[in-house]
Amino acid sequence: MAPIEPESSGLRAIPRGVWLLGLVSLFMDVSSEMIHALLPVYLVAVLGASALTVGFIEGIAEATAMITKIFSGALSDWLGRRKLLAAIGYGLSAFTKPIFPLASTVDWLVAARFIDRVGKGIRGAPRDALVAELSPQAVRGASYGLRQSLDTVGAFLGPLLAIALMALTHDNFTLVFWVAVLPAFLSFGLITFAVEEPNRDASGNNSRRLRLSDAKRLPPAFWTVVAAAAVLTLARFSEAFLLLKARDVGLALALVPGVLVVMNIAYALSAYPAGALSDRLGRGGVLLSGVALLALADLVLAFAGTLPGVALGTLIWGLHMGLTQGLLAALVADTAPEDLRGTAFGIFNLASGISLLLASLIAGALWDVYGPTMTFLAGAAITLVALAGLALIEWRDRKRGRAPIG
Repeated sequence: MAPIEPESSGLRAIPRGVWLLGLVSLFMDVSSEMIHALLPVYLVAVLGASALTVGFIEGIAEATAMITKIFSGALSDWLGRRKLLAAIGYGLSAFTKPIFPLASTVDWLVAARFIDRVGKGIRGAPRDALVAELSPQAVRGASYGLRQSLDTVGAFLGPLLAIALMALTHDNFTLVFWVAVLPAFLSFGLITFAVEEPNRDASGNNSRRLRLSDAKRLPPAFWTVVAAAAVLTLARFSEAFLLLKARDVGLALALVPGVLVVMNIAYALSAYPAGALSDRLGRGGVLLSGVALLALADLVLAFAGTLPGVALGTLIWGLHMGLTQGLLAALVADTAPEDLRGTAFGIFNLASGISLLLASLIAGALWDVYGPTMTFLAGAAITLVALAGLALIEWRDRKRGRAPIG
């Protein structure tokens, strides 16, 4: 990838719409992570659920979100209106949040988590495609990195608020869940009234139909990205197991959300620099570095028996997220035709969703039968397979004189 000119790079070159979408993500993540940071411990310590149950809930929830994206992404291509579907998705998540404080059984919490993630699924692919349409090519990696960074700022502010409220209210889960409702509706208001969708060429839209054959127009480079992301997601199970690991080594109940704070600070600080660096040097090398960090994080967490060890593993895990998640989104935008970006993000997230479901179920079963050490060792083993495959693809493409990944 050719270097970009200095004047066309940097935070000032990123369009206003991308900043606004980042703030929308930030406020929704504050809300979601206030709940998510407490939910696994609430299920196990208060309602008596097993680790396998946690894995099942988290796998179903996140897989639902990712699988839903394939339909919303394709629909946004057909309608030519990304913002409408994104706003519907954010609205559904916002209006679902009050179910969490009202729920009194595991079944209600499963239903609430499921519906909330359907909202996430509806908004995800159209929003990601909208970022590509708002961003010049020269700062596309930086734009995805910035949106991811702002999203992740919300992901550590949420647990911080949860910790403070749990301490002030003597572990009143219900009150924390009610407070989480407020930033969700702020996010919905921003996407509805502040974000403007760019004009698109709508010629022929009325005669366009959703067809499975459209997938044939997606190039081999796109499918390589999908395959790489699926294997990587299989290695990276839900962060709920980071919370359970911290609890396993003795972290106080009210401080467990601090694990997500550590992870998401590292994530937020690394996502934008990683995206900007990939604009200059190419995506492949940065992505490989991120995958290697996941393997290291798993190994540290597998053998960590103290809180400092868990904190170190969590910090590395967050750095891996910063070096991979925004880049994978940028790679989808790079490799997909413009008129099929919504569909491309949908397919990408379908594959990742299936992998996440399997990963969370496997992790939960391993945890219940063999304990946390085997869970994280299995994650490290799968990550090393993904790393070897990506390195081989990068080497092969360079040898053949083709542009490597990114």
